[in-house]
Amino acid sequence: MIITIAGNAGSGKSTIANFLAQELGFEEYGIGKMRRELARKKGMTLAEFNKLGEKNFSTDREVDQFQEKLGKTRDNIIVEGRTSFYFIPHSLKIFLYVDEREGAKRIWSHLKGGASRNEAINLNSEKDVLESIRRRIASDRKRYKKYYNLDVYDSKHFDFVIDTTNLTLEETKERVYKFVKSQLDPRK
Repeated sequence: MIITIAGNAGSGKSTIANFLAQELGFEEYGIGKMRRELARKKGMTLAEFNKLGEKNFSTDREVDQFQEKLGKTRDNIIVEGRTSFYFIPHSLKIFLYVDEREGAKRIWSHLKGGASRNEAINLNSEKDVLESIRRRIASDRKRYKKYYNLDVYDSKHFDFVIDTTNLTLEETKERVYKFVKSQLDPRK
């Protein structure tokens, strides 16, 4: 089984991907991490890299091809990324939603706790994070519409959608794991 996880910023995508990988013994791939590393190698923030991607398809294509290859050559993996469901259409597709203000609050808390992200250079408050999220969504929508005629935030693409806004991390883990287990063994 291949599980793809997408969602809004701050919804818990990476945490849930890591949790499922550990619980199921699957290998985990983080597409956002790959994009951050590509941006870093170019001396850019992720926001700058995404902006470049609005005009230059190559910023997305490398990770898109990587995802396509994963879907064709691997099994028992978790792939966390906004377009992963699209490039691995036979995957079990999960979308984590969070209200943008709650997402910004979570990310800001994470950054204040010492987390490092290369786009965090100009993020000095929760308000900055919220504005960054809004710019990211606009850029994502523009790029993916232009290149694939796709809205990665449209819930109709997913097998399971969960709103994590008012859930604890443990509640989110429990609900996602229960759904995944039901798909692994439909009798449960």
